[in-house]
Amino acid sequence: MNARVPPGLTVAVQTNCHIADARHAADMTLCSYLLQMREFHRWECGLPFGAPLVRERVGAWIAEREALWSALEEQPFEPLPCGPEGAAVDAFDVAAINEFLRPLGLLYGAGLVGAQRPVFFLAERHGLGSRDGVEVHTAGRELARGLMAPLAVLDRTGAEPAIVLRRESLARWCWEKFEAWSLRRPEGSAFHAAVQAYGLDRDFDAALPRWLDEQGEALVLHELGEHRAGGWLDPRWAEMRLALPTRRADLYARAVRDHLADFGVTLPALLDRRADASIHVWFANYDGVRELLYPSLAQGYVQWRQGDGGRVLRLAIARGQAHFERLAQQVLDCHARGGQAAAAAIEQLLTADAAVCLG
Repeated sequence: MNARVPPGLTVAVQTNCHIADARHAADMTLCSYLLQMREFHRWECGLPFGAPLVRERVGAWIAEREALWSALEEQPFEPLPCGPEGAAVDAFDVAAINEFLRPLGLLYGAGLVGAQRPVFFLAERHGLGSRDGVEVHTAGRELARGLMAPLAVLDRTGAEPAIVLRRESLARWCWEKFEAWSLRRPEGSAFHAAVQAYGLDRDFDAALPRWLDEQGEALVLHELGEHRAGGWLDPRWAEMRLALPTRRADLYARAVRDHLADFGVTLPALLDRRADASIHVWFANYDGVRELLYPSLAQGYVQWRQGDGGRVLRLAIARGQAHFERLAQQVLDCHARGGQAAAAAIEQLLTADAAVCLG
């Protein structure tokens, strides 16, 4: 889609991306930070996937970027020239900005990811649709972005929630996963099965469009699951997360909601559709706190790969949904009681042995 970009808009959005990165890039682990900076460097320099990266150039670029962040860290976020006759609009007024940008073929995003972690982007609009009464906004080529680039989010800033999907970030995420896998090529892994299903190792560029379509759909399913879970969790769940005392507690709370979304919508839909490649990708990314909270779920995937038709996996999904619904309700009840001890009690509840689903 050919987009017309108002003067100064891309620079203003990118400046806000830099300010957000300046304040929050240090929240990442060193390994995640360096990996994301490598791909961010590729994007900013317009390098194709797989382009060799010269260590000295990347190092110099990182030093320059960190110096820029130091200069911007205390600055307020800039308003955007998206009002009548270029009037300034608050950078978090997403609905008003996108109403202005829609005729121009552009899509803007701004919101919080995690505990008070703002993320911004500006992209060419790839498409607009609707699923189960929820608008789906799809971003194409990105004109401005930050270090963190969520692939899809459920945007609740407007009058009605909407799903925002970022195809270019999804493509870069695919490359990062494939590049990491290529270093060792572990056979038998879930991602190895995904590589074979898509043919990424035979012709990455040719396989990418199918990957984008199918994984974009899987992400939309997850966000629809988030929307369904939010019907009884929100706004209390969002309030509870803001009150949590540590990043660790927030990671556990996020994992619980992710399980509710995927057990309620994503995985049942993928199994019903026999979307084998997408199921491989889902389990290739089943790690971290989600796996800690339900380690035996992977056994259902193993049985599915061995040809049981998904029987064991469906049972595991149903057990997991019931378990995490109970856990989420316990968390909300604890939050409702309030008091200074509530947040600490919720963290203890989320990280206790009883929070783990045994299947």
